[in-house]
Amino acid sequence: MNRVTVIGAGLAGSEATWQLANRGVPVRLVEMRPLKMTPAHTSGCCGELVCSNSLGADVLTSPAGILKVELRKLGSLVMRSADLSSVPAGRALAVDRGRFAESISRALEEHPLVDIVREEAAVIPAGPCIVATGPLTSEPMADCLKAVTGQEFLYFFDAVAPVLARESIDMDRAYKGSRYGQGEDYINCPLNETEYDALVGGLLSAERAMKHEFERKQPYFEGCLPVEVIAGRGRDTLRFGPLRPVGLPEPTTGREPFAVVQLRQDNLEGTLFNMVGFQTNLKWGEQERVFRLIPALRQAEFVRLGVMHRNLYVNAPKVLDKVLRLAGREGLFLAGQIVGVEGYMESTAMGVVAALAMDRLLKGMEPPAWPRESAIGSLLHYLSDARPEAFQPMNVNLGIFPPLEGKIRSRTDRCQAVALRAATAFDAFLANFAA
Repeated sequence: MNRVTVIGAGLAGSEATWQLANRGVPVRLVEMRPLKMTPAHTSGCCGELVCSNSLGADVLTSPAGILKVELRKLGSLVMRSADLSSVPAGRALAVDRGRFAESISRALEEHPLVDIVREEAAVIPAGPCIVATGPLTSEPMADCLKAVTGQEFLYFFDAVAPVLARESIDMDRAYKGSRYGQGEDYINCPLNETEYDALVGGLLSAERAMKHEFERKQPYFEGCLPVEVIAGRGRDTLRFGPLRPVGLPEPTTGREPFAVVQLRQDNLEGTLFNMVGFQTNLKWGEQERVFRLIPALRQAEFVRLGVMHRNLYVNAPKVLDKVLRLAGREGLFLAGQIVGVEGYMESTAMGVVAALAMDRLLKGMEPPAWPRESAIGSLLHYLSDARPEAFQPMNVNLGIFPPLEGKIRSRTDRCQAVALRAATAFDAFLANFAA
């Protein structure tokens, strides 16, 4: 059987490699790290997470939970590694970053059909290939993709939240608890009105990191806005967004604070915590100054400060087919965030889609027909049917699933109905696919 080249060992590339190798297809996995690093990565590990350590909700009352169920049914390496390296995060699935990436790397390194090559890919090979270089695609590969797609890339910006040492948090000014009493997985840093206004003022007055001229005109992705941008949209925007205190009463008073900053565990030992919703493009010195305006963080030790980087993605409705194959190139697929999905699990799912389509192509078979009712099928439908002139990266959400026949007012009940319908369709798909 032909060997497939997978370029990029992020979540999508690692998942695509795993899915192909487990179906008997030899894979040459090309990854430039650690020989050449991106602006956001810090290691050469496969599947390294560069933003939050949360993979999103893991319950069937959320679209993200529906997607995780489908990935587990597909034998996802990323999901297996996430489950093995999970840390407390309430209803979400969060991971110890190091253990997570090490688990993925070890599985691929030990697979007899996987050959990991450490070099920068500057050209797209002529044979079967999956390009999963991610939103931080290097310039030579970006130029290659521009040439083969005939389209300029679209851009948006992603930002990374700071991580701090657990022992430096003032627990006399903070308290543990998840929203609505669902455990004690988060550390909550309350703010009264005066403290909140000081934080907002600090964010608005702080100096931001410089961007290149060509970057200044590019939009942010609405699902991952820098905290200072949110603050600039109005005095109360933060406390009705990532700093909302609803369901987080203070233990001493039983009342909800004016606003609250949540910290989420970032490693298995619980020694590191990240600031939820605090992606930022502030200069590093400004970050320490402003974030220490939060009473519980006045002595905070920041082990990783926020950074911001440019993300790249193609105009999928114009250049990709329904299984992520590049128009006019029979054996060339794209996968991951570069196709126009946003989110860890969404990127992983696109790695599965490209791998299964490639596997069928090599065997002379038609590509899988993913059920429209499923989370994966709904993401693919969005990528192929969105208006090209207004195309934006998309997370899995209820809006991309087909409408239910009857109207259900409760979002929880509606999501459960969508989940049941998706599971039925997905199980039928798997049974037919395996036949």
